[in-house]
Amino acid sequence: MSEGDSRRTKIIATIGPATWDPDVLEELIGAGADVLRLNFSHAGPDRQRQTIGDIRDAAERAGREVAILGDLPGPKLRIGSMRGDVVRLHSGAEVVLTERDVEGDEAQIPVHWKGMSERLKPGEPVFLADGAIRLRVRDVRDSEVACDIEVGGAVSSHKGMNLPGSDTGLPAVDESDLDWVDFAVRSGVDLLAVSFVRTAEDLTPVQERLDSLRSDIPLIAKIEKPQAAENAAEIIEATTSGIMVARGDLGIELSLARVPVIQKELIRLAGQLSRPSITATQMLASMVSSPRPTRAEVADVANAIWDGTDAVMLSEETAVGSHPVEAVRVMDRIARETEQALPYGEWLFRRTDQEVQDVADSVAQSAVTSVYRLGLKAMVVPTVSGRTARLVSAHRPRVPVLAVSPRIETVRRMNLLFGTRAVLDDQTTEIRDLLHDCANLAGRHGVAESGDLVAIVAGLPDQELGTNLFEVHRVP
Repeated sequence: MSEGDSRRTKIIATIGPATWDPDVLEELIGAGADVLRLNFSHAGPDRQRQTIGDIRDAAERAGREVAILGDLPGPKLRIGSMRGDVVRLHSGAEVVLTERDVEGDEAQIPVHWKGMSERLKPGEPVFLADGAIRLRVRDVRDSEVACDIEVGGAVSSHKGMNLPGSDTGLPAVDESDLDWVDFAVRSGVDLLAVSFVRTAEDLTPVQERLDSLRSDIPLIAKIEKPQAAENAAEIIEATTSGIMVARGDLGIELSLARVPVIQKELIRLAGQLSRPSITATQMLASMVSSPRPTRAEVADVANAIWDGTDAVMLSEETAVGSHPVEAVRVMDRIARETEQALPYGEWLFRRTDQEVQDVADSVAQSAVTSVYRLGLKAMVVPTVSGRTARLVSAHRPRVPVLAVSPRIETVRRMNLLFGTRAVLDDQTTEIRDLLHDCANLAGRHGVAESGDLVAIVAGLPDQELGTNLFEVHRVP
């Protein structure tokens, strides 16, 4: 049994130069990574295509299916190329942001944003390098913005630029994002994250592109703008695959002190609406260079799990860090320890919205309730789309959930769901045979033993009610 089989919280590992090697990819998967994230901002199609093929090969060697999450660049402002790739800016000095295509240095930095000088105003702050460097606009000229360097530091080529409170006028999704959507469909990417979402409508262009390509790749909304935090409920409702709490940009756009409160509220809202949530950014940041995390980082990961996140994500720790595989192992150990103390019984009646439930929600909750009342050992969920497994997972049963699907895409996508282990298996259309097969699968995959009682939760297509069947079976 692999590392991830008995852990409930899912681990997402971002792939980059530190993990491009096929052997390292296999180690990552073996250590427990459930979803591998590709940041489309940081490598071109050829490199990403190669990585996708390497991930599939590594997963086969490791004997585990993993999901591939493609992260769309979105309308993030970025600087251009810097001399020697890295330049140090000194506090108290001046630097000019220019729209001209020049090589950056200590005196001037190219910015890929036509219209920058029309949008920025004297006195406004500008952040570079994920907020590590703070500039203050002093003067605006034709195609150039003169800034005082209030907090200096090293800035490398193509790093992001944040303008808290300023309207960049950039569209939520541009043609380059849609090109990446096309790439994702052609390349068999399992999940797509949409960056810098502000309202539910920002998801529409991506969804329409997927619809035109007859693709059902689920969308994950990244919450990293103040507007998204304000519109969180409608955004979460609009995406069945949930949200990513992207704390990096949130911590620049908003006061750092507000980020933990917003994180908790976003995870709570996602749970209330039975949507998965991902907590991301700097979870084990010290492990970029150190083989051990800080105690504060361990507590941060544990608290996100305690709040009810489905997945925790590693970013630069596995993309460019010195200890990528160990970072996954550490995350795995933290999750397993924390999960022993989670309030599963309390979550059953307070985590999801009890006021507005359709047939599917009610059946899923009733099935999970029976886990505690009848002492069931596991839940088996046959599903084509993964929706039934998502609803069951939302109620956080304390026993294993074995999701069974005839679609490999669905199997991989369910790797995002808390407490859910997904397997590929053909499903019969005869209901009695289906239920019997599910009871057998519980024993075959080790989630229950002969004689144990298990719950089987499913949806009968001819009823058009979604999840509408719950039965208790004994494992043969």
